Amino acid sequence: MFGRLLWKLLRSNRGRLAVALVAVTSGATVISALLNVQFDVERKLTQEFRALGPNVVISRGSSGQATANQPAPGVAGSPALMDQTPVLEQIERTRTPDVVAAAPFLYIVAHAGETPVVVSGTWLDQARLLNPTWKVEGSWISSRDDEAQCLIGRNAARQLALAPGGQLDLNYGDQHAQLRVAGVIDAGGTDDNQIFVALPVAQKLAQLPGAAKQIELVQISVRGTGAGIDRYAAQLASALPGYDVRPVRAVTEAEGSLLNRTRLLIASMVVLILALTALCVLATMAALAMERRKDVGLMKALGGSISRIVGLFLAEVATLGAAGGLIGCVIGVALARWTGERVFGASINPRWDVFPLTIVLMVAAALAGALPLRFLGRVKPAVILRGQ
Repeated sequence: MFGRLLWKLLRSNRGRLAVALVAVTSGATVISALLNVQFDVERKLTQEFRALGPNVVISRGSSGQATANQPAPGVAGSPALMDQTPVLEQIERTRTPDVVAAAPFLYIVAHAGETPVVVSGTWLDQARLLNPTWKVEGSWISSRDDEAQCLIGRNAARQLALAPGGQLDLNYGDQHAQLRVAGVIDAGGTDDNQIFVALPVAQKLAQLPGAAKQIELVQISVRGTGAGIDRYAAQLASALPGYDVRPVRAVTEAEGSLLNRTRLLIASMVVLILALTALCVLATMAALAMERRKDVGLMKALGGSISRIVGLFLAEVATLGAAGGLIGCVIGVALARWTGERVFGASINPRWDVFPLTIVLMVAAALAGALPLRFLGRVKPAVILRGQ
């Protein structure tokens, strides 16, 4: 009987209930999209910030003042240099799946003819992983220790009149190296002024002893939030006493701040939409309560209890909220994908736990908007039956 009465109620005022259903569905669509973005935004923002380059730097104590992409050219025997073997071995021991790439660096100021140039010795196969936004004219170098080729920044290439396939002669003191330009990189920063060679080439040019292969710093790119990057840096610092292990604060702090603001914005929007949905349902239910005074009076005259009568109307509203929430969830997935492509350049992966959460929120908002129904309990059957 209860089910039949509920079905009759849903069919009797289809016009007004359709308006409330549209309001609930619209609210559920936006909330579902926002929640999908909320649960996936951390991964998307992390991907976006990883494109900014390395976010953890290891140098030699307080004397190593170089930061990522800002070289302080080293000199053989400088106290800022460190032996690469123990540092790189410790990085491999503490490596986690979140470590995208890691590479040592040695900077020197060499000469190409009469022109001084900054030469960066590194693992050439890691250059693309450390700096995913780099564009290259020519080809990348896939071998870590390719001593015959180099990459050159666009500004340096323009200054030296070099193109992919060209020959480059480098001199440092009485040391000499002849390299082929594999590619010209467009980094959009200070890297455009540098020449990237294999680490052994830079070490030979700097006349570093072969038994003690020295580097100036190590750059690491780590996925994750700012807090996760800080934890990894702290773990690495405890494993490397005497070395300066620090995250690049400009990246991690900006990421954490933007992530918190995005979460606050999404949470505020969800609350606002729930309030507006409740108000729309409230307006509809207020009109329905006035129209159903006669039905309630008749039910009470036939012996219906207040709790069952009000429960019947609340079940109607809850059904409305659940139906609107379910429809909105489906549409919200498409809206979330569109938002992800517009904002992050990648689709947002739907989270199935958003479905029950959205439905519960919409049922709660619909019930909050059903407050006028509680006044139906005050209807007096005698007054209704007299037609007053």
